[in-house]
Amino acid sequence: MTPLTTHQNQPTLPRQRQAPDTPGAPAPAPHPTGTPAAPPYTHTPDAPPTNTPTTPALTAAALTLMTPTTPPPLTTTVPRQYVHRASHAEVFLTSGTRLTENHFHLTAQWPRTHTFFTTHPTHHDPLQAAETIRQAGLYLAHTQFNVPLDHHFLLWELNITTHPHPTPHTTTHPRQHPTELTLNATTPHTTHKGKRLTEFTMHITIHQDHHLTATGSGRFTCITPRTYKRLRPHTTPPPTTRPTNPHLIPPTHTGRNHPTDTVLTTTPHPHTYLLTPDPHHPILFEHTTDHYPGILLLEAAHQAHTHHTTTHTHNNTGNNNSGNTTGNTTGNSNKNNNGNRNHNESPHTTTLNTTFHHYAEYHTPLHIHITPHTTPHPTTTHTHTITGTQNNTTIFTTTHTTTPTQPTT
Repeated sequence: MTPLTTHQNQPTLPRQRQAPDTPGAPAPAPHPTGTPAAPPYTHTPDAPPTNTPTTPALTAAALTLMTPTTPPPLTTTVPRQYVHRASHAEVFLTSGTRLTENHFHLTAQWPRTHTFFTTHPTHHDPLQAAETIRQAGLYLAHTQFNVPLDHHFLLWELNITTHPHPTPHTTTHPRQHPTELTLNATTPHTTHKGKRLTEFTMHITIHQDHHLTATGSGRFTCITPRTYKRLRPHTTPPPTTRPTNPHLIPPTHTGRNHPTDTVLTTTPHPHTYLLTPDPHHPILFEHTTDHYPGILLLEAAHQAHTHHTTTHTHNNTGNNNSGNTTGNTTGNSNKNNNGNRNHNESPHTTTLNTTFHHYAEYHTPLHIHITPHTTPHPTTTHTHTITGTQNNTTIFTTTHTTTPTQPTT
């Protein structure tokens, strides 16, 4: 197996310093023609002098004690530049190995707790899996397909299906260690322009302790800085403050833990939200971009879906006013109950399929629309389509399929 690296030619090691010639000492014999010299830093033990008595044979026990133990393999996160992260703490990949021309084995680690991605008793945050798949695609492009670090990537499609863990963690048996993951990735379709990779599709499976945790796929386009500047000659810097809006959805209705994590405000129109994120959020705006990041759009769709399902369930059992998204969501109507339902009883996303059509610009309001669909099993699964639009132009479309969270015992 060939380790993943962008540097095919390793630097030449310096030659070992030779001792000065001693007067009268014979010159070293030249190497015979066709016989290569020993590589630098190669150590060959000298033969014992003939007049030195040989050492008695050591016992098997002594040999066992003297044999050095093999050190455990050491791992670290991959360079953050390969996955386009500014913080080392947000790099999830730890290693990668090429198995065949288009088949790769990678490892990753998710922390016990994360400041933004929430870990439930039976499953991880699906957006954490989405971020891991995104990092895997960028890492393979840079390290294996030799895409320069200054190139830009367009993510056109991202599909994820998550699977609950068979041994859930509870309050009496919490998650004690980071989650160690193994990833198998394939790139069945690649497009080149000359020797340069221009587009590729990646399929990936994520396992934890031989249990299938998630499957996914993505489609990427790689473009040069010159092409990117031609595509986007005029851009707007990100906003510096979040506008004050009394209809900001509380975190208990979005599946998050802090008001700064909420990215949506309600509007007078049913099933429609306005994107109003905190531009200083350490995860959603982890590094500077000239457009709304893709992970933010996925989070907006996730929060719209969570808010819609929690308020719809509450209103159906209460005042039956599910059509008004501005109802009592910003007040204190069953706030604690909805918060508990959000983590223990509400459905969680198991499958999301997203297509990105255009860049989401900073200077134009972006609206999020959610549409529920009738499913064959309405009591077990729910499907919603969430669409982001700017100036009546579709920016992205994602479909969320959810199943009820099983109570842990």
